[in-house]
This record gives sequence, structure tokens and C-alpha cells, in this order.
Amino acid sequence: MNPTMFDIHKGVGVRRFAIGLAVLSIIALIVTTWILLDVNREQQIVNRIIEHLPPSDIAVANELSGDLRLRSRLSLLLVLNTIGAAIAFVLVVRGYLSSEQSLRDATVLATDIRASLEGGIITTDRNGRITSLNPRGCELLGIPADGGIGMKPAEVNHEHAMLNAICDEVNTQQTEVRDRDYRIERKQQPRTLRANCTRLKNQRDEFIGTVIHVLDVTERILMEQRLKRMERYMGLGSLAAGLQHEIKNPLSALSLHVQLLGEQLENGGGNPEVTESIGVIKSEVARIGVVLDSFRNYASIKELGRTWIDVATLLETLVRFLRPQTKQQNVTVKVEMPQHLLAPIEADSVQLEQLFLNLALNSLAAMPDGGELRFRLSQVKRSLRVDLADTGHGIPPEIQSQIFDPYFTTRNDGTGMGLALCDKIIRQHGGSIDFVTGTTGTEFSVYLPMKDQA
Repeated sequence: MNPTMFDIHKGVGVRRFAIGLAVLSIIALIVTTWILLDVNREQQIVNRIIEHLPPSDIAVANELSGDLRLRSRLSLLLVLNTIGAAIAFVLVVRGYLSSEQSLRDATVLATDIRASLEGGIITTDRNGRITSLNPRGCELLGIPADGGIGMKPAEVNHEHAMLNAICDEVNTQQTEVRDRDYRIERKQQPRTLRANCTRLKNQRDEFIGTVIHVLDVTERILMEQRLKRMERYMGLGSLAAGLQHEIKNPLSALSLHVQLLGEQLENGGGNPEVTESIGVIKSEVARIGVVLDSFRNYASIKELGRTWIDVATLLETLVRFLRPQTKQQNVTVKVEMPQHLLAPIEADSVQLEQLFLNLALNSLAAMPDGGELRFRLSQVKRSLRVDLADTGHGIPPEIQSQIFDPYFTTRNDGTGMGLALCDKIIRQHGGSIDFVTGTTGTEFSVYLPMKDQA
């Protein structure tokens, strides 16, 4: 039976018992009053009889009169005791009902507080079986309200096996567990949950189970990763300038002398192998120059050429530009636009084109055998949201925290600057970028602030 229903039935039983005792008290008061009145009537009769008795019988009559007076006093005392007991009983019942109402109010308040918490609150017994959970806990465990009672979290959903493990750890080591993260899948998207577990005791300080607090920290972790990327970006401007000065100038001189040496060898009919080696040196020098330029572009901070841009038109142009490659890879492109027109945003058109081009090329690289590339444009509060999703192989968990790092790449022909440059462009525009990935593909979400046109 539900504890609340049990309390209700208990309260109804107490009220019925109180009413029964009140009725009995009233009956006892009525009977005692009737006895008192009857004794008074008999006393009056005896007094009238005494007036007509001979002197020899007066002593016996006075003794009978004294007994009646004693009975009268005892009856009066009984009436007073009955009234006092009834008043005391009423006060006790009133206090009990008041305490019961206060307990119900406190229970309702505690239930409302538990229901309003952002995290899930789960209590278990000493065997790790669920005894109660709040609505958020039901949502995180993926079960209906009041479901899963009497089951272990892993029996409700195998993705929550971590909760079983921390309950066992608390039970065996008699210590609390803090900040244990684990991942689950919700609507084909990974979510990160953070669990804490402490011992649960009753009022006699006896260990009766555990309390588990579960919180969805997916957005928090994304924010932490974003802050780490910003920290790594700070100071790169001066580093880029130093590299440009210390490496670029000697590299230019080296390239010039290699070119002159190559021309002299060609005029003098030099060794073909030497000519080939010089060609390799020239191409590698050029590649180093490209790397330096890309790093300078990534680390440099320059003013954006902001204009009012219709992002929908920009995406349509990008889709047309990518059509030959998507056709060659057998990739279907879909563009989802809202029914109403979205306001233009103030941004650097060249930078935004580079941003969405880099994201699209990464998605195409993840689908070498074909798939679907989807662009979705929407408005979230005062931000323009652009989602770019593919059906590729996804990003492995062990490298997800590194994909925005400069020069990090898993492709042989990649420079590792594509996503790093995307992150920089978005931050320069005051926006943000997030992603979710799994075995069915990856989706990047770009948020760009919207401003009213003057």
C-alpha cells in the first residue's frame, strides 16, 4: 500500500476512535448526572420522612441521610471527573489532530521540494533496491512515476549499472561516493550523468540504506570543455607573431636560395636525382609556409568585417558548391528551414562561409561510403541555431575532447586546423558550438547571436 494512503486510513481510524470515546464520555456524563439527580431526590424524600418519625427512629434516619449525602458528593465528584476527563481528552485529540496536520503539511512540502529539484533523488534499502524516487529520478532512469520500486537501478535499465556499483561501495566501505560520471543514451544522443551516494539512517542512527543523487551534467561538461579551449587559445597571438618572425623570414631566404640553386643546376645540366631532391625541398618549404600561415590566421585577432547576412541564402550557396562532391560520394543533402523568414544576422560573411564549409567537409569525410548530410536552421531565443548532422561513423569517445585542438587530426591528408578555426570564428562572433555524436553519426550545433537592425 502507498505510504500516503496508509497515513490517510490511519488518520480516519484515529478520528473514528476519538468520536467513539467522545460519545462514551457524553453517555457517562449523562448517566452520572442522572444518578446525582436521583440521589438528590431521595435525599429530599428522606428529609420529609425524618420530620414525621418518632425520636427513637431519628438516629437511623440521620444515618441513612448521611449515606445519601455521601453518595451525592461522590456522584458530584464523578461528574467533575468525567467533565475534566472529557476536556483533557478533547485537548489531547485536538493536539494529535494538529500534529497530524502539521506532519501532512511537512510531508507535502518535502514532496514538493523533492519534485522541484533539478537532480534525481533515489533512496534504496540495504540491499540496493529502490524504495523511493522523485519525478526527476524517474525521468533520468527512464521509468514511469513510482515505477521501479523494489528493483535495483541496473534492473530498471542496464545503463545505470554504475548506481548499483556505488551503492555496494557505500554499503561495504561505509563511506560516501562523490562525482561519479557515466554515460547513457537518450533519443540516440549520449548524455552524461553525475552520481553521488551517501548512507541513509533513521532517527535511532541505524543504517537503513542509501540516498543517491543523480544530475544530468551534459551541458556543464560541454561548457567546461569550451572554457578549456578558450584557455588554450589565450596567448597564441603573441606566439604566432614570434613564430612568424623567427621561422618565416629564414624560411623565405632558404626558399630563395633553393630556387637559385635549382636554376643553376638546370642551366648546367645537373644530376636528375639532385634536381628531384631540390624539388622535394621546395615543396616541403612551401608546406611549412602554409602551416605557418594557417597558424597565424588561427591565432591572430583582427577586426571582423561585419555585414547583415541572410544565413539561409549562405547555406543554399554552400549546398550548391558542395553538390559535385556530395554527388560523387553518394551523399544526400537536406536543408530544413523554418516556415517563417528568419532575420539576418550581423557577421563576417567570409568567416561564416569558411565555418560552415569546414564543418561540411568534416561531415563528408566521415561518410566515404555515402549517407545523409542535413542542415537545419532555427531560432532559439535571441540566437540563430544552425545544426549540421551526418550519418557517419561518429567521433570516438577517447578523442572527443581534442577535436577543437589546433593540429589535431585523425586523417592522413588533414591539417588539424579545420575545427580549431571553426571554434575561433564562432567565439569571435560571440556564439558557441556544441556537438553530440554516436554510432549513428555526429551533429554540430552552432549558435550565433541575433541583433536588431538599426
